[in-house]
Amino acid sequence: MKSYPISIKPFGERAVLVEWPSEVKESILADILDFMEAFKALKIPGWEMSVAYNSLTMVYNNDHLDFEETQKMILECHAEQAKTASTRVQHLWTIPVCYDLEFGIDIQEVAKTLNLSVEELIKQHTSHQYVVYGIGFLPGFMYLGGLPQSLEIPRRAEPRLQVARGSVGLAGKQTGIYPQESPGGWNIIGNCPVPLFNPSIKEPCFVKVGDKIQFHKISKAEYELHKIEAEVGIYKPEKEVLHA
Repeated sequence: MKSYPISIKPFGERAVLVEWPSEVKESILADILDFMEAFKALKIPGWEMSVAYNSLTMVYNNDHLDFEETQKMILECHAEQAKTASTRVQHLWTIPVCYDLEFGIDIQEVAKTLNLSVEELIKQHTSHQYVVYGIGFLPGFMYLGGLPQSLEIPRRAEPRLQVARGSVGLAGKQTGIYPQESPGGWNIIGNCPVPLFNPSIKEPCFVKVGDKIQFHKISKAEYELHKIEAEVGIYKPEKEVLHA
């Protein structure tokens, strides 16, 4: 796996910001995640890490940190990681989406704007695999990269005060799913019947940064069935190991 140059900056008294090249690339994300695994393997207590497209915020909760010592430790860990084969597990998750007009409240307008039929829009949206570059904004909200250029569309001019939980939207170069009801300005093209975030379980979000997502078109009847399965706790999301 390719290793990239990094820079390290102080980020307050107890944190540092580690930055990779300012590009949205899957190989850069992989380098960040492999570094995180290597750093965790050092088993130094007190550290928390939060990943973004091309950076990693590292917070030390035990005490004020010494920046020069921390910088040296991070650089050494990153250099050693580059010599070691990745052991990180990556999954491809198949997520069901109903594109019925009841849920895809903007899909006809989006298709018209993009000069596509609704059927072609759905075909394109479901035929690509999207990389999970980050999880945030709302608990369980996935920032997905890899949207084909033909589906890029600006956010709505007027955001909605309420977007239903499970809504699947398009905005700019991204697609995503609202994990809970929220205000939002994305163009809504469908709905996912299964929850992506459950705070009552050990791992509230089954998807991890670095995983991939592929949407699967389902009917209204299948939507209702999966919704019931999720409510009673028997729905199991489809996944495939891409590499380990």
